Amino acid sequence: MPRSVLVEGLQPEEDVSSPILSRPRLWIAGAFLLVCALYLFDLTGMGVVSTDEPRYAAIGQAMARTGDWISPRLWGQPWFEKPALLYWMTAIGFRAGLGPDLAPRLPVALLSAAFLAFFWWRLRIEWDWRVASYSTAILATSAGWLAYSHVAVTDLPLAVFFTAAVLLSFRRDLTASAVCLGLAALAKGLVPLVLFAPVVAIAWRRIRLVPVLAFIVVAVPWYVLCTLQNGSQFLQVFFMEHTFGRFSSSAMQHGQPWWFYFPALLLLLYPWFPLLAFARGSWTDTRIRTLVAVVVFGFVFFSAAANKLPGYLLPLLPAACILTGFGLSRMEVSRWTYIGPLALLGAMPAISQVVPPAMAHGLRAANVPWLELGAGLICGAAFGLLIAGRYAFALVATGFIWLQIVLFPAIDRSASARPVWLESHPTCVSGLPRSMVYGLDYYAERSLPDCPVVR
Repeated sequence: MPRSVLVEGLQPEEDVSSPILSRPRLWIAGAFLLVCALYLFDLTGMGVVSTDEPRYAAIGQAMARTGDWISPRLWGQPWFEKPALLYWMTAIGFRAGLGPDLAPRLPVALLSAAFLAFFWWRLRIEWDWRVASYSTAILATSAGWLAYSHVAVTDLPLAVFFTAAVLLSFRRDLTASAVCLGLAALAKGLVPLVLFAPVVAIAWRRIRLVPVLAFIVVAVPWYVLCTLQNGSQFLQVFFMEHTFGRFSSSAMQHGQPWWFYFPALLLLLYPWFPLLAFARGSWTDTRIRTLVAVVVFGFVFFSAAANKLPGYLLPLLPAACILTGFGLSRMEVSRWTYIGPLALLGAMPAISQVVPPAMAHGLRAANVPWLELGAGLICGAAFGLLIAGRYAFALVATGFIWLQIVLFPAIDRSASARPVWLESHPTCVSGLPRSMVYGLDYYAERSLPDCPVVR
């Protein structure tokens, strides 16, 4: 095939000697296989975890059984913390005959993988191959995006549809953008509308009636129907307690200091956060200004909230990756460019020892193997210099595949209720953490009572 066909449509400044750009079909095939391995392999390697995943999965399972797709219910009782999109996805998984661990997770993993393809395609249209490839590779192999693609919680669907709405707004695909924003509102309420405020502020002159109507048609009916079925209880719990209350009150037990999201962002972008130093773009480009505004405004908004969780930042990750990918695409990559991420890649053996006890009992309960961590960082840096970063993204993806193989069974043993349920099928619970109680309830398919006190 002629070289001109392979590079047709590339910007003049693109370096077609780049290994990603000189053989695009080969690299696309390799990327597809890596994404499948990263996002679809061993989704049932660990049981449901945390306090949220078993409850959300149980609500979706109830929807599939009862056929009531409007009112979320947990063990027969109304549960109005979140909108219905994730529950619908889980219910579809159960209707498809999937098991208790795969039914909630496979729809989320498939959505994440499909979004990565959309993300690359859209950035290729907006800029070029280099921006699309760098940005997508960073996002696909970042710890935060991977982690939340493997659990059935609302953060990933919100991030997917919010980011799609932002990217579609660049080319004046405002109706499609509004539809995605409506789906984001069905994933997590008013949060995406607040995060979208910078986009509206920059492009308010382009707003038309049809996109507004499209948003209303997608987002509003469920809220109306749920209110009609449940009355003021839904409005009070959903909006007052779990929307406005999460911002202003620490009663939800997620209170954190104002600086919490600085280390959280680095953790979510592991191992690529050193490349944030290269994030840049032309300030005359409205798209770049919009992305910067989305990241800065969102970061300040979440930092000002009383309740903070790492996953809240997930909708900002794609924009941060685009800015980083744009900077990388406009510079000459040297053997020092990836030294930081590849050095951090060497920390994975130590991470595999820290994560399971941290998930089970909190970060303070985990003993950091400092000697192994230091040795890993040194070896990672030396290896990075040796290979000059040519295959950095493939190496990081391979590292995460190894980490998943090691981590999932360890997390299952220490932080999931599944082994306890399979071993003893308890009929009551006592003295267990909330996450274990909710997990046992989920596998028992009912709310287990407290065990009687033996006197």
